[in-house]
Amino acid sequence: MLPYIFAEKKGIHIIDLNKTVEALQETAAAMKQIARSGKKILFVGTKKQAKDIINECAQRVNMPFVTERWLGGMLTNFNTVRKSVKKMQSIEKMLGDGSFDSITKKERLTLSRDKEKMEKVLGGIAQLGRVPAALFIVDIGHEHIALAEAKRLGITTFGVVDTNCDPNKVDFAVPANDDATKSIAIIANYLTAAIAEGLAERQAAKDEDVEDTANDDNEKRAARLEAEAQAEAGRGGRGRSGNTGAGGGAGQRRRTTGAGGGQRGGRR
Repeated sequence: MLPYIFAEKKGIHIIDLNKTVEALQETAAAMKQIARSGKKILFVGTKKQAKDIINECAQRVNMPFVTERWLGGMLTNFNTVRKSVKKMQSIEKMLGDGSFDSITKKERLTLSRDKEKMEKVLGGIAQLGRVPAALFIVDIGHEHIALAEAKRLGITTFGVVDTNCDPNKVDFAVPANDDATKSIAIIANYLTAAIAEGLAERQAAKDEDVEDTANDDNEKRAARLEAEAQAEAGRGGRGRSGNTGAGGGAGQRRRTTGAGGGQRGGRR
C-alpha cells in the first residue's frame, strides 16, 4: 500500500485521496462495462459497518449480495449452493399456497425455521442462476475466503483496500478506509451509480434494436405488398388483352356469316 499512502501521523497512515479518485474512476468504468454486457456483479460485505450499505446498493441495481456469513464453496461449489436455494424457494412456495396445512404444527414450525435460516444466508443470491462475472468486496482481508474462491475461478475482483491489506490481491483496488461507514457509503454509492448507468445504456440499446427490427419488418412488409400489387396488376392487364382479342374474332365471324347469307339470298 506504500504508493497509496500520503503520510503517517501518530502511527496512523493517511491515504492519498488523489490515488483513491483515480482508482475509483477506473473501477467504476470497469463495473459499468460489465453491467452493460448484462453480467452480474456479486456484492460482498459481511462487516457490521458494511452490511446495510451493501444490501441497499445491491438491491438498488438488482445485483446479488452477501451480507451475512460467507458460506465456504459458495462459488467453487455453486451447484450445491444452488440446490439449497431451490429448497428454500420450494419451502417458501409451499408455505404460501397452503400445502403445509396437512402436516403437523411441529413440522411446519421446523420448516419455517429452516427457511428463515437459509433466507438469511442465501436470500441475496436467490436470483443468481450462475456464477457471477465479478465480485465487489469490502475489506479483502475480512473476506479472504470469497477472494480466494474468485481467484480460483478466474472471476474479476473489485475491492476496497485499507492500508493493512495488499492491493495486488484484487484486479481493481480502491484504497480507502474500510472501517468507516461514511467511506464505505461514498465508494459503494459511486460504483452503484456507475452500474446503474451501464444498465440504462443496455436497456436503451435494446429498445433501439427493437425499433430497428420493427422498422425493417415494416419495410419488408411494404415491399411485399407492393410486389403483390404489381403482380396483380400484371395479371389483370393480360386478362383484358385476351378478352379484346376474343371479342374481335367473334365480330369477324359475325360479319362473315352475314355476308354469306346475303349472297345466298341473291341466288334465290
